[in-house]
Amino acid sequence: MAVAQAIELSPEAAEIAALVARSRAAQAEIANYTQEQVDALIRAMVWSVAREDVAEKIAQHTVDETQLGNYDGKYLKIFRKTRATLYDIINDKSVGVLEEDPVRNIVKIAKPVGVIGALSPSTNPEATPVIKAISAVKGRNSIIVAPHPRAKLTNKMICDLMREAIVKMGAPADLVLSIDIPSVEKTNELMRQCDRVLATGGTPMVKAAYSSGTPALGVGVGNAVITVDDTADLDDAAEKIRISKTLDLAASCSSDNSVILLDAIYDEMLVKLQHQGGYIVSPEEKALLQNVIWVDGHINANAVAQPAEKIAGMAGFGLPEGKIFFIVPETGAGPDYPFSGEKMTVTMALYRAKDIDEAIALTNLIQAYQGQGHSCGIYSQSDANIMKLANGTRTSRVMVNQPQSASNSGNLWNGMRQTFSLGCGSWGGNGTNNNITWRDLINETWVSKPLAQAKVLPSDEELFGDVIAKLA
Repeated sequence: MAVAQAIELSPEAAEIAALVARSRAAQAEIANYTQEQVDALIRAMVWSVAREDVAEKIAQHTVDETQLGNYDGKYLKIFRKTRATLYDIINDKSVGVLEEDPVRNIVKIAKPVGVIGALSPSTNPEATPVIKAISAVKGRNSIIVAPHPRAKLTNKMICDLMREAIVKMGAPADLVLSIDIPSVEKTNELMRQCDRVLATGGTPMVKAAYSSGTPALGVGVGNAVITVDDTADLDDAAEKIRISKTLDLAASCSSDNSVILLDAIYDEMLVKLQHQGGYIVSPEEKALLQNVIWVDGHINANAVAQPAEKIAGMAGFGLPEGKIFFIVPETGAGPDYPFSGEKMTVTMALYRAKDIDEAIALTNLIQAYQGQGHSCGIYSQSDANIMKLANGTRTSRVMVNQPQSASNSGNLWNGMRQTFSLGCGSWGGNGTNNNITWRDLINETWVSKPLAQAKVLPSDEELFGDVIAKLA
């Protein structure tokens, strides 16, 4: 007689299985929460980390632990971005009937997915767990956050604060769990055992999410390309490019990686970028900088999100006082032109184009190498140029007259959904183009009733028109 043998789990698999069991039990307790109860929970979760004294502590702790970015950038994300994300979703209906379509006689009902497995990167570890957690709980899910090892203490601090707040609201703390001692093996196990993966991180981790066997929402590579045309407000454009390029020392993948200036404004705009703190590197300095930013074809982790002065010192050249980002003149794109790719540093490649058509061709050339599907931007007062760029590029979002890194994931000055997870569509190997939020973390039941009057197929002449004659 055959004897069934229990499958022995690895220590990592067993640890994650225990976390998932706790998470699943907590999720079951809120599966029937009302909209009011859900919204009270996410308000408490954000307030627990975003009130001024706590936000200050988290921002400093994040910089101290990760040695990435700067205090001002971290504080803005935990204090302001989390508030803005809450504001963006708090009035959304996420419980019960979401939509009724009287024309098709369809009703859509929201259902929780279950346990969300969330990956959090080292570059944005302060706000990412909060934003993903409130998106999960908004859909009556629970969440387990797998941090980057470089940010594990920050992640634990934030998750513990949210857990305390959840308990005070009368809900189970295990709605939010963290992997306190992370590893690749544990993250892979989380992705295999949870109900949906929400992956933000490097390309290998996102690919692992899609290969986990669990439905996954991942993001593509960022490599934003910004065009400044001859109708732009150049002072405004220069200031916003500086804001975007230096925000949190370019920790965001949405930072301006390449800027294309049209011939007509090239010289004037370049001067304005220099006045904003840009430093034009010489050919010799460009070579030195390249050797610091990339090591063996990969971005050097020691250069990511560091001050320009430090990077210049690593490269072996001096930086004049007041210069806070590098401007690297470039002409081509692809592996032979590494500055055309994502840099994760306060470094922007500078291109010249004769007109908007050449700028579009350059954008596509650059993003065919890296960043296709993610985002691009334009500074322009010409709707014709704006729409030509939008129609001519393979991108999911075009930000107009806005600092890219502070805008494409949503901000108070635009209508984009607030998130840190940007879908890049098929161009970037993703299943969605949209800014990922709670609506992507639910299941929907469609209730279909018969139409009051059934549809009637039209005649062949009406349906096919002159195609019939052309194919005769």
